[in-house]
Amino acid sequence: MDAAFGWTGERRALIGQGTWMIEQDPEASAVAALQLGIDSGMTIIDTAEMYGNGRAEQVVGKAIKQRREKAFLVSKVLPSNASYDGTRRACERSLRHLGVDHLDLYLLHWPGSHPIAETMRGLESLVNEGMTRFIGVSNFDTDELGPVLRALKNERLACNQVLYHLGDRGIERRLIPFCRRHEIAVMGYSPFGHRSFPRAESKGGKVLGEIASRTGKTVRQVALQFLTRDGCWAIPKSGNREHVRENAGALNAPLTEEDAGMVDKAFPAPDRDVPLGII
Repeated sequence: MDAAFGWTGERRALIGQGTWMIEQDPEASAVAALQLGIDSGMTIIDTAEMYGNGRAEQVVGKAIKQRREKAFLVSKVLPSNASYDGTRRACERSLRHLGVDHLDLYLLHWPGSHPIAETMRGLESLVNEGMTRFIGVSNFDTDELGPVLRALKNERLACNQVLYHLGDRGIERRLIPFCRRHEIAVMGYSPFGHRSFPRAESKGGKVLGEIASRTGKTVRQVALQFLTRDGCWAIPKSGNREHVRENAGALNAPLTEEDAGMVDKAFPAPDRDVPLGII
């Protein structure tokens, strides 16, 4: 399962790889897991300067050393660093940690106190100088995206990365439609809910288990297929090769409409606007 990545002309598998806290895994295992994921088609690799204070980027750098051309490399600048000059310095640090000469996508990690026009000017300058191919944001709701779009002068916003899992589907009401209108790719982080995945004995867990048993999938594969059913990306983190194989298996045989309907009923989206979830 792949899709066009917003307006960029890129096509990428709808499941990529996150790296939040991957520096806490044994390094050799984490590197091998990321490499297996790339070789299995999960070529989007998401990291950030905040993750392990740059250590996650260093792990990613080792993993992509012989695979840079395959990888779609994403990193993020902290809002506290996102002045014009600070954005540029942060990107330079990330490139050093990763051991590469450019990123594919560079994001503002969440809204901060620096004027958004100044941050966007800094991000645009990075595209102009070849330090990143595309730019975007993370953890921005619809009312925060408007000022971003108005601030951009020479580039288009390529991506908005936000929290999205079965227990938090609020982005489906307004944010996803807004991003589609503007051809902005939506990338969902923590698709398993960050330690809140439905328990097997719960009502929703039983539904996932029933679908998994009937289709020969795992419950996590069912969840990933549901979350990516309409062209949103998911970036589960794993420093474990067994889990990477499981995640990659979700790229095959997508859910039927009937099974997707069962998941939708078990984990309903909110019927009103809710604040954007953030971890």
